[in-house]
Formats: sequence, C-alpha cells, structure tokens
Amino acid sequence: MNAPAQRRWTWRSGALRAVAYQALALVLIGACAWFLAHNTLANLRAHGIRSGFDFLLGPAGFDIGESPIPYEPSDPYWKAIGVGLLNTLRVAVIGIVATTILGTLVGIGRFSRNAPLRALCYAYVELFRNVPVLLQLIMWYILLTEVLPPISEAIQLAPGVYLSKSGMSFPWPVWAHGHATAASGALAGLIAAWGYRWRARARFDRTGQPSPVVLPGVALVVAGALAGWVAGGAPAAFDVPVKGEATIEGGAALTPEFLSLLIGLVIYTGTFVAEVVRAGIQAVPQGQVEAAAALGLSRWQQMRLIVLPQALRVIIPPLTNQYLNLTKNSSLAVAIGYADVVSITNTTLNQTGRAVECIVVIMVVYLSLSLMTSALMGWYNRRAAIRER
Repeated sequence: MNAPAQRRWTWRSGALRAVAYQALALVLIGACAWFLAHNTLANLRAHGIRSGFDFLLGPAGFDIGESPIPYEPSDPYWKAIGVGLLNTLRVAVIGIVATTILGTLVGIGRFSRNAPLRALCYAYVELFRNVPVLLQLIMWYILLTEVLPPISEAIQLAPGVYLSKSGMSFPWPVWAHGHATAASGALAGLIAAWGYRWRARARFDRTGQPSPVVLPGVALVVAGALAGWVAGGAPAAFDVPVKGEATIEGGAALTPEFLSLLIGLVIYTGTFVAEVVRAGIQAVPQGQVEAAAALGLSRWQQMRLIVLPQALRVIIPPLTNQYLNLTKNSSLAVAIGYADVVSITNTTLNQTGRAVECIVVIMVVYLSLSLMTSALMGWYNRRAAIRER
C-alpha cells in the first residue's frame, strides 16, 4: 500500500496561493484602514479639533427622560450612551417578538377560507406596507399625544391600567427574593424542557412514534417558575398605579414615545413578515397538503405539522432581513423624541463636538446588533434546515 502523498507548499499549489491571496487582501485592508485613520486624525489636529474617546469618561450633564436603569446627569457619557443602547434593545427585542407573531398570523390568514378575514389581511398588508415608516411613527405619536385624554380623564383599560396622553400605566410586582428564585426555576424548567425534547426526538427516531413536545415543554417551564416562586416565599405584592389630578403615581409606565415607536415598527415590519410567511407557505408543494388531508389531518394540523416546518427553510433567510430592518429603523426614534442610542449620541456630539467618534459609536452599536442577530438566525436556520441522508 502506497503512503499518502504529502502536500508540497509550492507556488503551484492552489492551497498556498489561496492563503497568500487572503493574507495579501488582509494586509491591503489593514493598510487602507490605517491610512484613513491617520489622515483623519492629522486633519483634525491641523484644524485644532480634539479627537479621541476620552470624552466618554466626562460627566454627561443632561437628563434622560426614559431610562431603564438608574441615571443622573452627573454620570459619564458612556453610561448615557448605555442607557440609549438599552432603550434601543428594549424596542428591538419586543418589536421582533411582536412582529413575528403578527406577521405569522397575517401570513397564515392570507390562506383562510373566510373571505372577510382574507380580505382584511390583504388590506392590512397593502395599506401599511406602502406608507413610509417615518410617517407612521409620527401618525401614532400624534394619535397618542393629541387624541387620547389627559391624565385627569385617563381611560381605565383594566383595574390599575390607565391610558392617557402621558402613556400607559399598569401594576408592577414589588421586587423580592422570590422573583429571583422564580427566574432560576424557569431556567431549570427550560433546561428540563430541552432534555425532554431531545429524548422525544430520540424516541421518534427509534420507534417512529411522535410525542407531544410543546405543551409538556411549556408545562415544565411554568412548573419550574412556580416552584421557584413558592420556594422564595411566594411574593404577591404589586405596586398599583393611583390616578391623581395631574399625574399617575406608582406602578410601571410606558411613555407615548416608546409606544409610538413600538407600534409603528411592529405594524410596518409585520406587513413584510406576513409576505415572507405567505411566500414560504406557497413554496411547499401542494402534494404535501393533499397527502396531509388524505391522512385526516385538520387544516390547523396540516399547517402546524406539515406546511410550516417545511416552509421555515424558505422563511428564515428573508425573515432575518426584516429583523435587521426593524432594529435599524428604530433609529428613526429621534423624530418623535424617544431616547434611543442615536438620539443620546447626537446630544453627546452637540456638547462635545466629537463628530467622528460619536458616528463611530453609532456604527459599532448597529453593526454589533446586526451581526448578533444574523448569527442567531443563522444558527436557527441550520437547525431548521432539512438534512439529506
């Protein structure tokens, strides 16, 4: 038996040339980046403009109307920008979840046998998809701040839930040790649900008998959270809002700026998600639906068990683009006064004059968010892909 031939690293080797070309490309990119940075810094010094990121350590000196963490004007700029980043993440995460639910329901509704429901889904897509998102944000902001009644006449949606020009106020649990143990229990339940799902899949591969996964998984998470809550003393105290003449005290609140941005982005992006879901469903061969119907499956079972799992491989890639668009469109919050990372960084730029540095901060933030979203969706796409034997 002949020994395997050893790879010879000569210029005739395609592998060596590939490595050399990639190294050369990296060197050229690095040289261009160094030249641009050096030239920019030199021009700034020539015009007497200070540069660098040392300003991030100085006191911000301005207040932020909506902060998910404690913040004072005496805090440094980096913390102010961090507050803006958290506000952006809050809109992006909640918006992605709500958009996915809304878009999926509307996309499935486009195939309903109920003609009014099908027409309503079609009208929603065609109406809100063709109106610029900025105009929709302004429309919702005007609606919430001009049409809704003042605080003294706030609409009570439910006990302790008020809606007015100042936003929405609602009860919020008073933090206690039991909430931390409940979160730990929910995490343990999530791990147990993952283990159950793995065992159910292994059993299906071995015997061909399917096992319910969704409801047992949800039950494990809920049971874990409930057990942790009871073990932590079962805290049940709530901070309930109390309506006064000029303000609503207590509880938690969502500002009209946040609500306008969230509603506008969800409704606008939901139209594109609905079309993505519709295209994915239409990509599934009709024979699959007919075969499911021949087995006696209901339309809901056909959609849940047969159509949607196969449509995912078509849905996920364009769906990722819509998630990225929603996150980047949140930068339009500056038009309605929401304190996102762009708004706070613009204030920082006006006070410090560090235009290049502030623009770099914004670019790094959105680039990082986009890359993380793409990485997560890429991982999920690989998980949902149909593997050929």
